[in-house]
Amino acid sequence: MALFADDRPLRRRSRRGVTIGWILLVAALIGAFVFATTPAPYVIEQPGPVFNTLGKVTVDDKQVPLISIPDRKTYPTSGALDLLTVNVLGDREHSPSWFEVAQAWLDHSKAVLPVDAVYPAGETLKQSNEQAAVDMQNSQKDAIAAALTHLGYTFPSTLVVGGFSPKSPAAGILEKGDTIVSVGGQKADTVLGLRAIIAKTGAGVPIDIDILRDGAAKTVQVTPQLSTDPTPAPIIGIYPSISYDFPVTVKIQLENVGGPSAGQMFALGIIDKLTPGKLNGGANVAGTGTIDATGAIGAIGGIRQKMYGALDSGATWFLAPYSDCDEVTGHIPKGLTVLAVKTLDDSLTALKAISSGSSISGLLKCPVR
Repeated sequence: MALFADDRPLRRRSRRGVTIGWILLVAALIGAFVFATTPAPYVIEQPGPVFNTLGKVTVDDKQVPLISIPDRKTYPTSGALDLLTVNVLGDREHSPSWFEVAQAWLDHSKAVLPVDAVYPAGETLKQSNEQAAVDMQNSQKDAIAAALTHLGYTFPSTLVVGGFSPKSPAAGILEKGDTIVSVGGQKADTVLGLRAIIAKTGAGVPIDIDILRDGAAKTVQVTPQLSTDPTPAPIIGIYPSISYDFPVTVKIQLENVGGPSAGQMFALGIIDKLTPGKLNGGANVAGTGTIDATGAIGAIGGIRQKMYGALDSGATWFLAPYSDCDEVTGHIPKGLTVLAVKTLDDSLTALKAISSGSSISGLLKCPVR
């Protein structure tokens, strides 16, 4: 009878268990690494560069005024009227990893969106960039128009076909360079006005479009269709370009920034330069919002990221489109005061209060939930 049992089988089993444990751990780590680095069907929006419309920017490796008005007297400015941008990480060809997506979900300054919400199906990155460039050009023209209109100038405007979206219902009917005179019997001389008429008409309903082509009047008919955006709307599938005959030369220089959301701040920068006194009282004010020639301020995307970008740039005041209040309420970063605006006049009233240090209690704000 043995006094001591042979423990070699037990040791072998123990060593085998440890080996299996290590194999499982390594496999889990490899799996986690592969999953974390696998492209995700999302893009990440994050705060982008901030530009002071009263300051200078780099163009072709030279420092130039963002806004210059060479043929009119301009006045000294101070502080900042910042326009804000959003950087998008990822596109259809280059998606962020799941690890980057997980990090963004935990960061209040970032937003994770399905790739289709930013880059609609059927639209290439090149086409998206082209549309963003057209939107930026139109926003600059509309901002100049709104500012000069506020200052008492009058001038004519025309709407021109600048290009076509993928599978456009207007392709082959309208031509690039056509001047749009009226749509459905209504005058259409602004981009927002054109979109409003099309939206009211609805998809699937043919609409007459009066145009000038090579100086000759012509009427064509286009049937709007629903866009492929996450929130579909009736479209005729053109990239409209607005043209104004301005009595004052205003030059806006800004590279590698697209979209229409800087309109409000362009207009405020122009007015500040053309009027005596400091519109912002020397304070650092940031803002965003589309603008049309009448001064109406519209909603934009990425406003949460823009609020964080404003705060990081040193702004303490933020002018937000009232129509974006749903995205603003409950998400304002500490240290930033947000005022809601519907029109250019609202923005100027807000700046007057900021400049004078008077109470803002009577100004428009986003509702508190």
